[in-house]
Amino acid sequence: MGSTRLPGKVLRTVNGRTLLDIQIERIKSSKLINQIVVATSTLEQDQPIADLCAKLGVPCFRGSETNVLERFSQAAGQFGASTIVRLTADCPLIDPAIIDLTIALFQKEQVDYAANTVPPETSRFPDGSDVEVFSAAALERAHQEATDPKDREHVTFYFWKQDHGFKTTQLLQPDNWSAYRLTVDYPEDLLVVEYLLNRLAEKKTFGHIPELIAELDHQPEIRKANAQHFFGEGWNKPAQ
Repeated sequence: MGSTRLPGKVLRTVNGRTLLDIQIERIKSSKLINQIVVATSTLEQDQPIADLCAKLGVPCFRGSETNVLERFSQAAGQFGASTIVRLTADCPLIDPAIIDLTIALFQKEQVDYAANTVPPETSRFPDGSDVEVFSAAALERAHQEATDPKDREHVTFYFWKQDHGFKTTQLLQPDNWSAYRLTVDYPEDLLVVEYLLNRLAEKKTFGHIPELIAELDHQPEIRKANAQHFFGEGWNKPAQ
């Protein structure tokens, strides 16, 4: 809730539903995820997130605001996770098909860490479709070894930004969608996401990534609405 660029962004509403509620519903369409846990901070300002989780019947773990690596490690331990799928809550249009492809790649290649938008310089997916999959053993090792505050705040930097001996892989795909923004960091992002959600409601379709891209291609003015916030270096953008 403490985002400085768009305060309370995960509980902003579109047609009476919060973005977090919408994202959770989309994640439930994944065929390979068997439990969803919302991991937020212990700060009082994040109590509304815990309240929403209680209303939705979704488990909520609360830990450190800044030491997010520790928060993930503790949540994984409490819920007995052997494999963790990290989905950031500013991606309300997350595609369960891409979630499952990333999980399947992780399982097939038997790696420590798999992602679709990492490393960012080779990603061909839109910002806002980020999926990361890693083993509980790799998470615990990162938690024990990482000392840089940035590694502890950003959870997975320790897996891929330096050579720490983790076996990693990246989900690739033929079309280059890396110049599209489906994330919600700024008010302009919210305008784009709201437009897309309204279009999906009108058409009564789910809205996988190719359909969302097609919608933006048909409405270049909408696509341009948040273009000024595109970060060429992807995950190196500011955290808040």
